[in-house]
Amino acid sequence: MKRSIGLALYLAVSGMAYGWARRIVAKRLERGKEHETRHPERLGTASLPRPEGPLLWCHAASVGESVSLLDLIEDLLEARPDLNVLVTTGTVTSAALLKERLPKRAFHQFVPVDATRAIKRFLKHWQPDVAVWTESELWPALIHYTHQTGCPMYLVNARISAQSVKRLRYALGLGRSVLRRFKGIMAQDDLVANRFYYLGADPGSIEVTGSLKENAAPLPVNEDELKSFTAKLAGKQIWLAASTHPGEEDMVAKAHRQARRTAHGLILILAPRHPERGSEITRNLRNTGWRVAQRSAGEPLARDTEIYVADTLGEMGLWYRLAPISFIGGSLVEIGGHNPFEPALLGSAILHGRHVSNFETAYTRFRAEGATVEVPRGDELGRCLIETMPADRTAKLASNGWLVSSEGADVAQHICDVLKAELPPQATP
Repeated sequence: MKRSIGLALYLAVSGMAYGWARRIVAKRLERGKEHETRHPERLGTASLPRPEGPLLWCHAASVGESVSLLDLIEDLLEARPDLNVLVTTGTVTSAALLKERLPKRAFHQFVPVDATRAIKRFLKHWQPDVAVWTESELWPALIHYTHQTGCPMYLVNARISAQSVKRLRYALGLGRSVLRRFKGIMAQDDLVANRFYYLGADPGSIEVTGSLKENAAPLPVNEDELKSFTAKLAGKQIWLAASTHPGEEDMVAKAHRQARRTAHGLILILAPRHPERGSEITRNLRNTGWRVAQRSAGEPLARDTEIYVADTLGEMGLWYRLAPISFIGGSLVEIGGHNPFEPALLGSAILHGRHVSNFETAYTRFRAEGATVEVPRGDELGRCLIETMPADRTAKLASNGWLVSSEGADVAQHICDVLKAELPPQATP
């Protein structure tokens, strides 16, 4: 397949980038952003042997994208007892979560940096039979060299923002070259499909399937923890600020103070998107006078706790079940919002800001069905929270949200069927 000028230039830089990549990984390791013992994986050095038999490789950017693949992975492993699944991500947080949730015969490695030497080392070791990318995590050199091995590649849960389209449109054909290396692009909706078409993807490769996140099972929960917290919070009013980012915690705290004037004793559960920020958030809240308990420090939710910082991994299923109202972060700052299906499936009414481009179609559906409340600005979060707190209002939003989240087609089964057809024939006993 021909290379565009943009891809040729990118690959030239990638070919000279290994030394630079080593320094970047070393600096990230010093800052705690790389795994203490597994950071060589980022340079293509595997920490596990390749299992025998067919290998499916799934790549996701971080926590949300990788979790959306879990049901699909389980379906594939059940259908093919000889199959193993490699899942790559780029964050320490996602690695820790996947360690707990990946099924047998599925395992995690860190994705190599987009430098030719690291990529070729990675591909030589793993030799995947099929490769699956999720959403918008597109590394040009990694995609190019994977395609060069003859491995069929699919982009699932595919999405791309309008801003990314503008950037790639004028990147000397880079976007077109990258997208044409995918055998199939499974877009979340018609708008996304049109964006990929506009960028130059092969029209025959694009189909609209919906999102795996619409069809994911409800988040798991530790039943003992659920019983314990339900007892502790009996008779209390609570709300959740989920997946918050820097800048949003201040807005959330101000909204909480405003709401407590109406609902005395109201408790906020604050679950930051990146749990490693928990200590900093706790310290800042205490400095402004709040009585705070921090979960990762083992501090109990006491009678006088006003804010509970839930800075742990893998417990969002617990918090969504406990909170009748959830504000979904990344939406009052320009992050693009996070998954609304997770709280909706667990009966939590949703508040969100206007920056929801990551789930643009989903939030449009939720709003159209009266299943969310959009907060226009950060300083209006308190007002919106107070207006949502009456039991009949909360129940109506939660009910509408559950209906929307239960409507999706079986996306996972369709993708599973496509990928099974790409795998080598199963050996007969």
